[in-house]
Amino acid sequence: MSVTTPLGFDAAGIAAGIKSSGAPDLALVVNRGPSQAAAVVFTSNRAQANPIIWSKEVIKDGTVSAIVLNSGGANCFTGSAGFQVTHRTAEAVAAALDVSAGDVLVCSTGLIGDQLDGDVLAAGVATAAAALSADGGEHAARAIMTTDTVPKTASVSKGGWSIGGIAKGAGMLAPGLATMLVVITTDALLDSAALDTALRASTRVTFDRLDSDGCMSTNDQVSLLASGASGVTPELAEFTAALTAVCAELALKLQADAEGASHNIAIEVVGAASEDEAVEVGRSVARNNLFKAAVFGNDPNWGRVLAAIGTTQAEFDPYNVDVSMNGVRVCHAGEPDQPRELVDLSPRDTHVLIELHVGAASATIFTNDLTHDYVHENSAYAS
Repeated sequence: MSVTTPLGFDAAGIAAGIKSSGAPDLALVVNRGPSQAAAVVFTSNRAQANPIIWSKEVIKDGTVSAIVLNSGGANCFTGSAGFQVTHRTAEAVAAALDVSAGDVLVCSTGLIGDQLDGDVLAAGVATAAAALSADGGEHAARAIMTTDTVPKTASVSKGGWSIGGIAKGAGMLAPGLATMLVVITTDALLDSAALDTALRASTRVTFDRLDSDGCMSTNDQVSLLASGASGVTPELAEFTAALTAVCAELALKLQADAEGASHNIAIEVVGAASEDEAVEVGRSVARNNLFKAAVFGNDPNWGRVLAAIGTTQAEFDPYNVDVSMNGVRVCHAGEPDQPRELVDLSPRDTHVLIELHVGAASATIFTNDLTHDYVHENSAYAS
């Protein structure tokens, strides 16, 4: 149930010594082929880490032999020395696997501004390469964790081919084509163009709809590698649907492990003029700290929902909006409806339904509440 579920992939996760805790901190995933097609989506943050800059060049020809990921340091805003560390890491993978460094994706996650030790990374790559196995996906999932409390994996098998994935992320989850570090593998026989089409369609309705805290990372990358080892070429629509299911499962696992969260909030917007406007409305609520703090306090304060919607450019009449919380319609046509005391916000899963009554489009944004623990964890992150 990971990146080694599909045929043609080996993986490893080891403790290279990047983290002072001694926890696993370096993962390696290798595509043994026969195909080495790939597609990647990256953060749209203009401040981009050295691994993003490197990987954007690697993916231009749609061929990827391996991906190496480290936790314990973002390698962002580390200057030319930091880029050289990224380059050296790819070269170390290339030497260990007898592949081209130009076909090695690199990912890093952790604190911004700290230099990584190139010697430590190079030695770690050699150790990881020696530990590669067809059941190493779970180890790789653990090695990419930072503030995550659990590893995240998912897989699906259909008609002789399969998809598997690992992900990390517990904070800075906001959209920009990607929202965290994710590696997805498949043994389906598809070229890089088809993979790119499927990946962008899948991330648009899964990872891009996860908005835990409104903070976009500098290191976000979602990579899709195809070995073609099954020999099966599925219809693109069928493959995209399966890929979307894997991405959705990983996205919800990221939401469930968000830093300090006590509620998983699904904000469903219906009756919008367009899907984009439904997303805009849902995101306005997901990023409203007053609303998120209210949910933390089990307070069904629907007024904060309407106030958040009012900041958008979406088409709607403020006095023809309905809001329901966990199945209780607390606002109808911009006025109080059922008593807010009927709303039970004690369960972790919270559903907010916003009905705009102007069209047929809909979208759901996934977020979390704003808690004391979130503030504490991020106030002490560097230490």
